[in-house]
Amino acid sequence: MTSLLVAKQYLKKFYGKFEVYLTPLIKFLLSLVSLILINRNLGFMERINDTTIVLVVSLMCSFMPMNFIVLIAAAFVLLHVYTLSLECAVVVLAAFLLMFLMYFRFSPGDTAVVILTPICFLMNIPYAVPMALGLVGTPVSAVSAACGTTVYYLLSYVSGSATTLATMETEEATVKFRFIIDGMLDNREMVVTIAAFAVTIFFVYLIRRLPVDYSWTIAIVAGSLVNVMVLLVGDLMFDTNVSIAGVIAGTIIAALIGVVIQFFTFHVDYSRTEKVQFEDDEYYYYVKAVPKVTVAVPERKVKKINQQKKSRPSQKNPEDRKAGR
Repeated sequence: MTSLLVAKQYLKKFYGKFEVYLTPLIKFLLSLVSLILINRNLGFMERINDTTIVLVVSLMCSFMPMNFIVLIAAAFVLLHVYTLSLECAVVVLAAFLLMFLMYFRFSPGDTAVVILTPICFLMNIPYAVPMALGLVGTPVSAVSAACGTTVYYLLSYVSGSATTLATMETEEATVKFRFIIDGMLDNREMVVTIAAFAVTIFFVYLIRRLPVDYSWTIAIVAGSLVNVMVLLVGDLMFDTNVSIAGVIAGTIIAALIGVVIQFFTFHVDYSRTEKVQFEDDEYYYYVKAVPKVTVAVPERKVKKINQQKKSRPSQKNPEDRKAGR
């Protein structure tokens, strides 16, 4: 455990020292991964489905605010969908505008969540999103998680319906609009997932804020159980055909990620808890102080052992100096 604490202090010190370089690098990698995944899952427009364009745009995003990455990703999606179908692009644009209004109104600071949620879905670890937001976010973060979940299912539906939309070129625009809207609104799995994420975020946040010992550990366990329960109940009620084994395995991975987050953000020693009482002219104060678990980072000292001693000039004997020797 001591070695892990030392490694944690090294990481924090390293990030604080090179933050000015690491922050643009993180933005670059985040935008690069998101654009590559968009091109791989859609890829209808050949002009933007190019590695050079993706690298240039990602490099540009690395020096811009995080919200700019969301806008660029939305623009890539719209360009791909427009190439597939104009009607589909109009529906997707309307959905994006609605999500952006909710996002910028309630949780504009959770930009990374909107981007990371679809990535977590593609990596088969989607349940890590509500666990992480419950531990380090607020209940309002459920809006960002809902937007990211909607984007994932929206892209999945468009990608899966590409062949059908391509064969509907001769149909009227109203028929295409109805097909696209009905397909999005009838996605019960998306609705159940959004509900499960919101409930999990609320329960994890509520429990980890309680003034009890090991509140974060209890919140991780309770959040995992709530997530599984809501998903299974939703499957029974709406027949979403979720994989029970996949839900359990994904929830276990999410709990492990929660433990890692707890180690880096809330690692305390409850055995040394102190309760302090004091007062002023108007109030009595009862304070519970729980110390953090920290270790001093050992400083490396380099000692040179092969130094050559400088030779001093030899001093002659006074008698020899007089003799001229």
